[in-house]
Amino acid sequence: MPKHSKKTALIRKRGRKVGQPPGTLVHVGEQHSESASLTLVRYNQDLYTEQILPLVTDLDRNAHPEQMLWCQVKGVHDAAVVQELGELFQLHPLVMEDILNTDQRPKLEVHEHYLYIVVKTLEFDAETGAARTEQVSLVLGDGFLLSFQERNNELFQGVRNRLNSGRRLRASRLDYLAYALIDTLVDNYFLLLEKFGDDVEALEEELLSKPSPATLARIHHYKREMLLLRKAVWPLREVLVSLGRDESELVSRDTQVYIRDVYDHTIHIMDSIDTIRDLLAGMLDLYISSVSNHMNEIMKVLTIFASIFMPLTFIAGIYGMNFQNMPELSMPWGYPIVIAVMITISASLVAFFRWKKWL
Repeated sequence: MPKHSKKTALIRKRGRKVGQPPGTLVHVGEQHSESASLTLVRYNQDLYTEQILPLVTDLDRNAHPEQMLWCQVKGVHDAAVVQELGELFQLHPLVMEDILNTDQRPKLEVHEHYLYIVVKTLEFDAETGAARTEQVSLVLGDGFLLSFQERNNELFQGVRNRLNSGRRLRASRLDYLAYALIDTLVDNYFLLLEKFGDDVEALEEELLSKPSPATLARIHHYKREMLLLRKAVWPLREVLVSLGRDESELVSRDTQVYIRDVYDHTIHIMDSIDTIRDLLAGMLDLYISSVSNHMNEIMKVLTIFASIFMPLTFIAGIYGMNFQNMPELSMPWGYPIVIAVMITISASLVAFFRWKKWL
């Protein structure tokens, strides 16, 4: 397993937010050196266009009202970009604050003209051997969809390819596009679970054959990863239940059917997480029992050796005393007799231990 050089923080530090009034736009999360990227996608059933905008001011919200507008922001560490985009689409200051605060739990907020959705994505980091988490914020409004992600990566490249190549996705409303983005994130959970499941099975075989302190460290590592995954998936179920059942003009009944399908996927993921967690808990108990049994075997061997040498030490101690009158010391056959007695006692004890199946 790769060396764990850096762990994903379960709780992000909020020191910069202390004492600030509500709605203060301060980024909370991992700092990135690359600049924020703004990708604008416009489409309808007949066409698809994609462009990278250098500035938020280059975005004309009211241009081409007959087309769907998807604005993808990569890198929320730039508070100015989030603020300008939020003002352009009339987002509440608290929503913009939550977009910058990457320690949000998955949730759904219903506002007057839009829906605000927070989802977590988890990907396997081969360098650290751990899950890498990222917050994705979606703002679904009438004729527009905004997506905010922490890092400048191609998280939704597959969705853009589908938009560019097929008409089915382009013929749907933006709520279906929001579903496609959430579904992509949930699919990544399955990939991560498959990787962790294979690793845990290999760890179980190692535990049964030759456990070591490194095995214990790996057990604790995977228990922590399951906690992180559960923290991302458990609140997402509530979000999907609300999207799949609530009456909203922004989410059609047709799309709610697909959202309920994603909800079923999250139930499957939660069952898999609980199964792996129970398996790890059992492996931890098995490791403790294995170490205890190994220690008991060592103590049994030491006790047997002590039991054999205890009467020999007693005899040697008696004849090692410096008394003047010890008749056995003057006997010609005294030494061979004592040695023979010692050998007899030792052999008798070994035979007794074998009869008891202690050896």
